[in-house]
Amino acid sequence: MVAANEGTAVNAREEILGRVRGALRDVPPDEPADHDIDRTYHRASGLDHEAVLELFCETVADYRATVRRVAAADRSAAIAQILTGRRLYRIALAADLPADWLPEGIERIRDDGRLTSADLDTVDGAITRAAVGIANTGTLVLDGSAGQGRRLLSLVPDYHLCVIDADRVVGSVPEAVRRLDPARPITMISGPSATSDIELNRVEGVHGPRTLDVLLVE
Repeated sequence: MVAANEGTAVNAREEILGRVRGALRDVPPDEPADHDIDRTYHRASGLDHEAVLELFCETVADYRATVRRVAAADRSAAIAQILTGRRLYRIALAADLPADWLPEGIERIRDDGRLTSADLDTVDGAITRAAVGIANTGTLVLDGSAGQGRRLLSLVPDYHLCVIDADRVVGSVPEAVRRLDPARPITMISGPSATSDIELNRVEGVHGPRTLDVLLVE
């Protein structure tokens, strides 16, 4: 009986390993191993801030978001170009976001705390600031502080323009956590909202905006 059980276990093991080998047949030989991926994940370590900003732009773009770098003096012009270029004219924003950020011709839907999900379904998009950006993961972190408004702004509209100052971009998740207040509501955004079903068919816009633009202001 023991020998039979051992034989069954060996056969099951070989069957599983055989399936794994079969699944790996089409993996390119130059694809990094797990330890290489781990090193890539920690690649912001030791970089100067300019290199961290470049890495942030790269990882944000990897998530199918569009990222642009502009000088502070050009922020309003860049916002106008992005919104009008996408033909977005009704924009929801936090009550305390500076009015001069948005150009003339854009209807400003201020969130005074009374906007509902149904209200936000009628706008073309939303614009917010971000509390922190993480270069290693391409993540934007919102915590409801100045210029960000409530979570609804970044979750309900189909389009999100997120503006982040360069001095708020850090290399790693631990650095970001040290900057955040754990008592505040935290929303982490890595690219447009997307999910996949069991057949790996990608669907965007299910749990949040289908389109994300990021403006990095220096």
